[in-house]
Amino acid sequence: MSAPPPADGTAPEDATSARGALPDDATPTDATPAGTSAAQRDAVGRHASIMAAGTAVSRVLGFVRGALLVYAIGVTGNAADAFALGNKVPNILYLLIAGGVLNAVLVPAVVRAYRRPDGHEYVNRLLTFGTALLAALAAVLTLAAPVLVELYSNFRPSVTALAVLFAYWCLPQVLFYGIYTLVGQVLNARGSFGPFMWAPVVNNVIAIAGLGAFLAVNGTYEQNGGGIDDPTAWTGAQVALLAGTATLGVVAQALVLFVPLYRMGFRYRPRWGLRGMGLRTTGRVAGWTFAGLVVGQLGVLVVTRVATAVRDAGGDAAGLAGNAVYDYAFLIFMLPHSLVTVSLLTALFTGLSARAAADDDAGVRGDLSFGLRTVGIFTVFAASVIMVLAFPLVRVLQPGASAQDVSAIVPVVVAMLVGLPAFGAWSMAQRVFYAYEDAKSMVPIQVGMALVVVAGALLSQAVLAPRYWVAGAGLSMSVSYLLGAVVALALLRRRIGGVDGARVLRLHARAVVAAGVAAAAGWAVVHAIGGLHDAGPARSLVVAAVVGVLMTGLYVGLLRLMRVSELTDLARPLLRRIRRAA
Repeated sequence: MSAPPPADGTAPEDATSARGALPDDATPTDATPAGTSAAQRDAVGRHASIMAAGTAVSRVLGFVRGALLVYAIGVTGNAADAFALGNKVPNILYLLIAGGVLNAVLVPAVVRAYRRPDGHEYVNRLLTFGTALLAALAAVLTLAAPVLVELYSNFRPSVTALAVLFAYWCLPQVLFYGIYTLVGQVLNARGSFGPFMWAPVVNNVIAIAGLGAFLAVNGTYEQNGGGIDDPTAWTGAQVALLAGTATLGVVAQALVLFVPLYRMGFRYRPRWGLRGMGLRTTGRVAGWTFAGLVVGQLGVLVVTRVATAVRDAGGDAAGLAGNAVYDYAFLIFMLPHSLVTVSLLTALFTGLSARAAADDDAGVRGDLSFGLRTVGIFTVFAASVIMVLAFPLVRVLQPGASAQDVSAIVPVVVAMLVGLPAFGAWSMAQRVFYAYEDAKSMVPIQVGMALVVVAGALLSQAVLAPRYWVAGAGLSMSVSYLLGAVVALALLRRRIGGVDGARVLRLHARAVVAAGVAAAAGWAVVHAIGGLHDAGPARSLVVAAVVGVLMTGLYVGLLRLMRVSELTDLARPLLRRIRRAA
């Protein structure tokens, strides 16, 4: 949800859009696989840095939004769980029905379209058809809100009724998430990557304003003495203010993308009709992508039902990790993935699609190797540092949460972070399959991953205390990512003649050693300081900053001693910006 050629789309980039907005003027060397020359690495880094900047600002505002939400409705109570589900259902359904399909097929389709003389008309037809389909879909889903909430929850009836009210206000988001994806992917395919990552900033600003108004009218959760947790006490005005402004933010996030699209010379004209759009191949890709997403969402469904059953099973005890805790933990888990992995993969995907369309397996292999190594060097360290600093980081990000609430969130965060490096590798492998317009090969993998999540979540519910059910589900997700990455890369190895496996494994082994040493040192310092369970946000921030700098210095120093060149690829865009600022 959440980066430089010009990010504002001030001029069309037709010359670069067909080859993914990446320069192809350098000759690969033995040390640089085909498709990832030094010039290309710089271009990918520039694109990724602009997207990462937008994502970083959006994520900071997202945590401000989350902190205000905790002040308003708490984190482990009935109202928090009800709103978390009501606002999450449109995200789940959009991902299931449209989001993944659009992301999988749009960039390859638009890259190919702009090689045709009627490419502009093709995109107009695509936008017209997609928007109409999404509008109908959003209307049907909104009417079905009671059924959907029942499907995804195990709440008591009064909490279910409140969640349904939230869902009525939030489900129209499906339409605007779809428009955001349609327009954003057209921009990406034309080499304008920044707006797609910066648009969520507008969403968060509006949502923060809405929460500020909610707090001004209703006071904080603590001021209400937890009375906000009574689901029967909510008024229509309260529901409209909280959920309505959340939806208004998504509307703005979608519509703001039309500004850079217009500025880069694109003029939208409604065009109806599907004839000549080449949807047969695209439809097959979309169909298999949808099948894979259905399978994956079965796991999400089971995890959500387990999470929503925690409060009743735990007897309303304080500090239980339920549905809202799962959402906050997942937000922290996704932070490093969104900042670097998504930005890098988005920048690579257009080029991957162009190389796959040209049957350039060597180029795809080089891009895959570069992506796996660059993502790996970051995710291994990010997982280790957030695990060590989980408690102070959660305290800083959720200053309104009690010590019990923070203690409920931390185990879930750690369980999810175990799988962060594998999640990055799985995401990279997915992009390669999509670049070849081959979603079919991923479906058996996704079936296996879903079975792992379902089995892990149900096993946790059967053998663990209710407060650990969500952490157990998070750990099963980590195992599923590892399974998906290993099997997907094995399939790609046969398809494209290798994945540069030895080099990728050497990089990950060195990163794990360096991160392990840094984590041991950081853990020792944190435990020597002690007393963090009772520490306030300010002290927690100081501890996180000091230990974070220590761990980063050790990690970077050890990688340099081991001559890990990928560290330079990851840091080059940041260093360039620092030099320019100086």
